[in-house]
Amino acid sequence: MALTDHDTIAGVAEALEEGARLGIEVISGCEFSVKAAWGEMHLLGYFLPVGDPELEGFLTSERQMRVARAEQMVESLQAWGVDIQMDDVLAEAGNAAVGRPHVARALVRRGTVPDISAAFDEFLGLGRRAYVEKVLPTLREVADLVHRSGGVVSAAHLREKASRSVLITLMDEGLDAVEVEHPSHSPDVVKSIGVVAEQLGLKRSGGSDWHGDGTADDYGFIGTRSVPMTWLDELRQGRPTLPSAEPFGTA
Repeated sequence: MALTDHDTIAGVAEALEEGARLGIEVISGCEFSVKAAWGEMHLLGYFLPVGDPELEGFLTSERQMRVARAEQMVESLQAWGVDIQMDDVLAEAGNAAVGRPHVARALVRRGTVPDISAAFDEFLGLGRRAYVEKVLPTLREVADLVHRSGGVVSAAHLREKASRSVLITLMDEGLDAVEVEHPSHSPDVVKSIGVVAEQLGLKRSGGSDWHGDGTADDYGFIGTRSVPMTWLDELRQGRPTLPSAEPFGTA
């Protein structure tokens, strides 16, 4: 299994230890948000080292910007007369990187909206009353960072956006792979992305996008997507060769 939380690898060390105990290989990873022609794209980084100062510094900065964005959303909600505090959002996030789903859950818990979908439809979705645009790095910036740490990057759940021209552009910016199997991908989309990836020589990835808590915003549950082990082998073989031994350990 791969652990790819948003903007953090804080759970990776524990996952590696538990995986070793259970005999399950754990792939260390992270899900980044980057700029795209359509706004925002999620980028999966695989085989990331634990304790790399450069990577940790970047992720710390990203998480701080997430908190600042959530604070702006809370202030906007309050301006609309919504009874919500930043502490409510932080309580929902726990140790996770703060994001809009945590604001949405806080709104549900306080009874402002009936469910998470309504929170996004009324307040948090693009162009809605409390939406705050995210400051995003470029794909090239994140790809270079991941490559320097010995990892690879895969574009996550592109759905119908994964056209040949889009993927070629993303490859020029450092993309190594594309997510083929995902709960939001129809069989036709899975087939289409797989064909284009093979034509372009892109590696393939896939997963459940399980958020771990079984709430309504879960895409799927862990283990529900069939991902060939050959894809993992290809991703592993596509890792860059570092100039010296990796001092921080690998996953």
